[in-house]
Amino acid sequence: MTFVQLIECRTSRFDELNRLLDTWVEQTQGKRTAIYDLVGKDRSDASHIVEIVEFPSYADAMRNSNLPETDRVFRQLVALCDEMPTFIDLDVVRDEPLGADTVRRFFATLAAPGELPPLNDLLDEDVHSHDPLGPQDTIGLDSVRGELRMWRAAFDSAFTVEDLIVQGDRACARWTWRATHKGEFLGIAATGKQVTTTGTTVFRFGANGRIAETWWQHDQLGLMEQLGALDQLEQ
Repeated sequence: MTFVQLIECRTSRFDELNRLLDTWVEQTQGKRTAIYDLVGKDRSDASHIVEIVEFPSYADAMRNSNLPETDRVFRQLVALCDEMPTFIDLDVVRDEPLGADTVRRFFATLAAPGELPPLNDLLDEDVHSHDPLGPQDTIGLDSVRGELRMWRAAFDSAFTVEDLIVQGDRACARWTWRATHKGEFLGIAATGKQVTTTGTTVFRFGANGRIAETWWQHDQLGLMEQLGALDQLEQ
């Protein structure tokens, strides 16, 4: 079970405290068990600092606390604070990056049968799509929907999300796409062939939680080879 420690303190020497944390990161390289560190400053009280440190488990947190470097930095941290820091130990019972659900729903919707839905619950009105197959970027919800309809008219397909990493307002998905070529695609008449390709997509989420920008990378050459387009060029 993931374990999180909240450290609260008050200090008028934030810059020094920040440099001290940099020192701890440098000195514990290869030794520390902490996997995530966030420092926040209270908007209504700049002297109120909260640090959130995440560990794989409580046992890992205890091992981290026992490092001599951690003990040394802690004593220096106390000296920088106006009062004794307080510690809150939390066992994480729910950890849900909300962008992950948006990405999975997006891929499921792309391959769903029937008419393509409006997508305005998933994509920003001004969504910006970067795809190396297109001569230029696609901008705007209507334009992106038009591009997606082109793919859906050419292929019956399904996505498998192999890996999904979400951090802040970004997500990265590694996926496998399996499809049947049923309609014209880039001038290639329907072949009925079964094709498979892999790729990654990076997503940026807007303030409303919807997808505001996408960057696609996929095996274009492999797809064209499976469709027989390369054989025609060789002839």
